[in-house]
Amino acid sequence: MSKPANCKIALLGGGSVRAPLVVFGVNESARHLGVDEFVLYDPDMERVQIIGELCKALVERENGNLRIRVASTVEDAVSDAAFILSSIRVGGAQARAIDEKIAIRHGYPGQETTGPAGAAMALRTIPVAIEQARIVEKLSPSGWLINFTNPAGLITQAILHHTGAKCVGICDTPTELFHRIALALHAPPQEVQCDYMGLNHLGWVYRVRLRGEDVMERILADDELLDSLYSAPLFDHEMLRALRLLPTEYLFFYYARRRALENQRHAGTTRGAEVVQLNVELMRILSSQIGSGDSSAALGTYVDYLNQRSGSYMKLEGVSVSAFDMSDIPSDDPFRAATGYHRIALDVMNGLCSNEEVRVVVNVRNSGSIAEIAANDVAEVPCAIGGNSITPEQCGSLPESVRGLVLSVKAYERAIIEAAVTKSASLAQKALLLLPTVGEWEPSGRIVSDLMKSKSVIL
Repeated sequence: MSKPANCKIALLGGGSVRAPLVVFGVNESARHLGVDEFVLYDPDMERVQIIGELCKALVERENGNLRIRVASTVEDAVSDAAFILSSIRVGGAQARAIDEKIAIRHGYPGQETTGPAGAAMALRTIPVAIEQARIVEKLSPSGWLINFTNPAGLITQAILHHTGAKCVGICDTPTELFHRIALALHAPPQEVQCDYMGLNHLGWVYRVRLRGEDVMERILADDELLDSLYSAPLFDHEMLRALRLLPTEYLFFYYARRRALENQRHAGTTRGAEVVQLNVELMRILSSQIGSGDSSAALGTYVDYLNQRSGSYMKLEGVSVSAFDMSDIPSDDPFRAATGYHRIALDVMNGLCSNEEVRVVVNVRNSGSIAEIAANDVAEVPCAIGGNSITPEQCGSLPESVRGLVLSVKAYERAIIEAAVTKSASLAQKALLLLPTVGEWEPSGRIVSDLMKSKSVIL
């Protein structure tokens, strides 16, 4: 793919609190990408206007030339865009908080992408994601739709199965684990290769090479090193040694469901409820600071917000600590962090615009990468990205210890997509029956009924 001249990048869900991070990354790579305009769209116009002004202040601070514009329609935002980034949250953080509360009430951990709350999020999001992807397909047929929207792999599969849009799903979870592994080995990232396979929020590192040498046994034998791989004490070391795998952090909600639920009940809240509180306070302060023209203060407020949010990540579920009781909030520059969604998005876009391939874990059609998964289903695997193409690595067979779990979750994903597309409560109940973390018919029906009564899900 030749570098586009004066191209446009659009962000659907431009009112997202992650939007300035993405803008920062695009501004850094604007010349390589050939981009001169970044367009934000969000149905919450008041919120996206605030985020838009924050993005303009950020570009100005960085002495960039990227033009930031807020669009009033999806069509305006995506028309003739080279890249369309999707980071939508249908129902907002408030709906997430409702989902998680309902899950806990029924005896399941409340987490936005897994379990009953993940199903609710998918049911709300799939129809909107498909509708927007069809607009992209019509108005920007050669553009790449880069999906951040959660549950990322599941939403990417819905888009690829129901539209002709060129779509790839991204998540920073695998790369964050790779980064922590490199830090734990005291090695630069380029000297460490992590072999990985699975589904989004259901993946494992199965081999680690340090300068070509397999060091997986060394990692598994070192308790201190294993402790450093996760933001909270999520996994028993003997379990990791028994599996001979390094799971991503979301496997906590499969491998330690009771502990996650007990910690949430003890804390008396969920991550979703905390994020609502954080976001409300952020937007209140930003509105005041931007309204008074104090963009420098607004950027400082935003950095503090990101550090508080990242510093409290997985603490509530893993150790039963309220995010707002923490005293070890980091003071790093989140814009220049080594990992994050904005870094993955830039790696993908830069790779697509280059003739030199880069290796990135993304969510794509499996195409034989994992032996047990259908070719047309979406898997999360390392891919070679370059020359306007994305080619998954051949990973082989799933380890026996996780094969059943992966195939069950993939069956659930197909079922929940069908339920969302057909607006069928019965199929939603069937999907939860297939999901290993629920797996019972009557409780599945009660969960779906409560989600519908709360208006979190409309079928």
